[in-house]
Amino acid sequence: MRISILLATFFCVTHLFAGEIKYPVSAIPEKLLKGANVVKRMEEIHCEIFSLTEVIVKKKVAYTILNEEGSRYATMVLGYDKLNKILSFDGAMYNAFGLLVQKLKSKDINDQSATSDGQMIVDNRIKYHTFSSAVYPYTVEYETEEKALHTFYFESWYAQTSTFMSVEKSSCVFRAPADYLLRYKTFNTKAAPAITTEKDKKIYSWRVDSLIAFKMPYASPQRRELTTAVIFAPSNFEVEGFKGDASSWLGYGKFQIQLNKGRDVLPDATINQIVALTAGITNPKEKIKILYEFMQKHTRYIGIQLGIGGWQPFEASFVATKGYGDCKGLSNYMYSILKAAGIKSHYTLIRAGREYFNVEIDHDLPSTQFNHIVLCVPVEKDTVWLECVSQTSPAGYMGDFSGNRKVVIITDDGGKVVSTPHYGLHENTQLRKIAAKLTEDGTLNMQVQTAYKAIQQEDVSGMITHLSKEKVKERLNQKFRLATYDITDFSYTEKKSALPEVIEDLKITVPDYATITGKRIFILPNILNKNGDRLTLEENRTVDYFFDMAWKDEDKVEIEIPAGYTVEAGLADASYKTKFGTYTTTLKLEGNKIIYHRVMEKFEGRFPASDGKDIVKFMEDVYKADRSRLVLVKAL
Repeated sequence: MRISILLATFFCVTHLFAGEIKYPVSAIPEKLLKGANVVKRMEEIHCEIFSLTEVIVKKKVAYTILNEEGSRYATMVLGYDKLNKILSFDGAMYNAFGLLVQKLKSKDINDQSATSDGQMIVDNRIKYHTFSSAVYPYTVEYETEEKALHTFYFESWYAQTSTFMSVEKSSCVFRAPADYLLRYKTFNTKAAPAITTEKDKKIYSWRVDSLIAFKMPYASPQRRELTTAVIFAPSNFEVEGFKGDASSWLGYGKFQIQLNKGRDVLPDATINQIVALTAGITNPKEKIKILYEFMQKHTRYIGIQLGIGGWQPFEASFVATKGYGDCKGLSNYMYSILKAAGIKSHYTLIRAGREYFNVEIDHDLPSTQFNHIVLCVPVEKDTVWLECVSQTSPAGYMGDFSGNRKVVIITDDGGKVVSTPHYGLHENTQLRKIAAKLTEDGTLNMQVQTAYKAIQQEDVSGMITHLSKEKVKERLNQKFRLATYDITDFSYTEKKSALPEVIEDLKITVPDYATITGKRIFILPNILNKNGDRLTLEENRTVDYFFDMAWKDEDKVEIEIPAGYTVEAGLADASYKTKFGTYTTTLKLEGNKIIYHRVMEKFEGRFPASDGKDIVKFMEDVYKADRSRLVLVKAL
């Protein structure tokens, strides 16, 4: 009966949409279905440079959505603004048999502002559409054409745009004038592009077939290292009348100098404030700190993206008068303030975000790789870095948002690659002291003091800065790996500097922490810092392990126990030293006090896939050692 209904449906729909049979699911090779939420059936990308102010991009792509997890690919989103236009937007949906179910109509395309969190003044808009189906699998096809009125950047080609996606075929063709230097960098492929010449155009072509779905493994490098990708960059370019040459970082920086020219003029009233604030101060670092805090106090961040304003800062006078700006405007304002005080600084281009921590920009491909601006202030034998969008960060601190990475500073001559401050093993520390007392019924009462530094203090600092006292207590009561506990008192002390620190003082009561049965006490000496990583060996792993952050945790614990107990079992030290990290614990009973000392160091770096077995063993050893119990017995 079910087969008859399906056949009837098939013939009915075939009759209605004759000639529209495409992308039947039965044609997908079995290997491409394994582990996939979506299959890219085909993709054709054609990009052509007609002039420095006209680039046409045509795309055609079809996705077979296998399940709900893959349904996000039923949506197509196109952005547009005064520099980027949408010329056409078409689409269709097919069922599992490959029969046309629905065609996209212009009235079904949504159009709205592209404003996002933190961005309040933008001219970006998006057009988007979503096909929906209650039955899986189904296939969506989109065909678009867009025009860019600039050559400042070109879109990259990723055959697999995400994990759990397999690909039947994907191709990218780039046409450029024969005398134009198209620059590109490939990832995860050794194949050179097919290059041909047609009249006055040079044509670059890439193609891949039968890519199997993948997932991001534990401690993975960037996604582009796991699949085929090509990143494009211009040589000569133009945007809104500004011309540049990105063939070198020096040339790229000269373009930014053009954008910034004449935008460092401050109102006289602001200059007078700067002079008054720094009168009599001779130490450059102290001046920088005072002026940075002045900027923080009198401005706030608002995202402003208007045409060339996506790269050009608003005038310093605008920020001084309005009291707000985006990262470009605030950094340029701070640059202007320092200039008025006789201090030279550098507007700095950076790819910010935790996901880029310890991930370098492509040094060999000067191009637009940045999403943020900070300020670099050289002083004698040192450099002070300023994160100008923050109203709370201390002068000199970059953290995991802007630290540990290469950036491009804008000098008088152009762009230059340098590094922001590095936060490693000796900076990212968590030092904890616990003084605890165990009662006869197994309840543990303790006073805990923890000193968090650098990146380890960021979450704590953010919590106490932005949350009420009640919310802080709620967060604390969810923080530790304990079955049940109560925070009876807490307080914090912040030490703001280029290496910030937060001191946390807690009083904690833990009912039934120890198990007391007859004459024995069973207790975990490691109270608050149990490592939660327990790994499984990835047998077929081929990519490196990438640990992007180094840190050190140290715990000193004293637990006073009821009198009269001696050690029966579990009094053992542990020590593991590897190239990925180290772990040591010591444990002893002195009178009626358990003395426990734990130190764990995690190193940063890249390690080959062949190290997987040793990494898993190290983490397993730590996991077990953190949960080792001490058994005490009451002396007769």
